[in-house]
Amino acid sequence: MSYYEKVYALARRIPPGQAATYGQLALMTGSPRASRVVGGAMAACSDPTVPCHRVLGKGGVLREGAFGPGVQRSLLEAEGVPFTPDGRVDLSRCRWDGS
Repeated sequence: MSYYEKVYALARRIPPGQAATYGQLALMTGSPRASRVVGGAMAACSDPTVPCHRVLGKGGVLREGAFGPGVQRSLLEAEGVPFTPDGRVDLSRCRWDGS
């Protein structure tokens, strides 16, 4: 299994209404310094079964990714993901714990 496939498998486990960061997924793959690689995997993903919109930059920042921050925010809002006043995802209320 390639590293990207490991990342996609983890992302598929994030339930609606929750989110994770690139760094969090990197840590869960056993490569804690690979957050940029995780970001690259999300940006390159064209598989609709991978909920890339649930994977965020550090601190809950929305990223351009495969579809842009406007679409990402809309998808997350539709799932009930909370946002802070400055436009970040409120990870204190919806961070996926990996289970």
